[in-house]
Amino acid sequence: MNQASEQASEHLVRLDDVVKHIRDLPTLPAIAQEMLNNLDDEDSSMDSITEKIAMDISLTAKILRLANSTYYGANSRVVTLQQATAMLGMKNVKNLIRMTILTNNFPASGCPAFDFPGFWRHSIATAVCAELISRALHMKHDFAFTAGLLHDIGRLVLVTCFPQEYSEVLAYRKLNDCHLLDAERAVMQVDHVAAGLALATQWHFSDAVCDTIRGHHQPETEGLNSLASVVHVANSIVHALDLSGEEDDLAPLLSQLAWDTLGLSESEYLAIFRETEMRFAALNDIVH
Repeated sequence: MNQASEQASEHLVRLDDVVKHIRDLPTLPAIAQEMLNNLDDEDSSMDSITEKIAMDISLTAKILRLANSTYYGANSRVVTLQQATAMLGMKNVKNLIRMTILTNNFPASGCPAFDFPGFWRHSIATAVCAELISRALHMKHDFAFTAGLLHDIGRLVLVTCFPQEYSEVLAYRKLNDCHLLDAERAVMQVDHVAAGLALATQWHFSDAVCDTIRGHHQPETEGLNSLASVVHVANSIVHALDLSGEEDDLAPLLSQLAWDTLGLSESEYLAIFRETEMRFAALNDIVH
């Protein structure tokens, strides 16, 4: 067997290992799973969603905090859950639920070098930016937010399932000043794109979200949903704005094809930059 075949074989074994570990990850709690299913149901009413929120004290508190935040600027204090959901609107309520459920489902692992708060800051900011880009392009906003939130979920899979190996990945990246994907492949023979797709399959994510995970570093890949380009550009913008606050953050290469495909003007991008920073500040303060 030649070297390339050996590496390919080892890669398959490692990815197989990832899949086995994913099966051991905690499944979403029943109420959280039901809530997420309701969010994807376009016929679900605000009343039914509010009923579910009321069963979760932590989520209720976050909804009220967001409604009373300076970004949303209520003229008078919002005191009831019904007032808060009515003021925020269905889209903002759904997005906060998605963020809360996902951030609560991945506890910090035994990898001290991994910056969990920084990871979630980046994910939330990318979700916000992707939604703003999709709005400018008149695309479906909910999918863009979710896809942005989940684009790097494979990093959580790897650090949760293989904390020791991922410590070596982070050390390798720092020593070689390289991109995370390159460090993952060098140390683990598998990267967060493959791990993210494995989780997406296990948790039955939509095809659009799977395409985004698959293509957020390579949006030129043939046959991908257009959301991959949206999230790719949002990811690059958020890295450039340094919203994660992660030390030694290295921005990924920006695909010229993806940038040109979106076709937004300089003034539109400047507005997206400003709005991303403002909305991110409000949401990040609530979730953490």
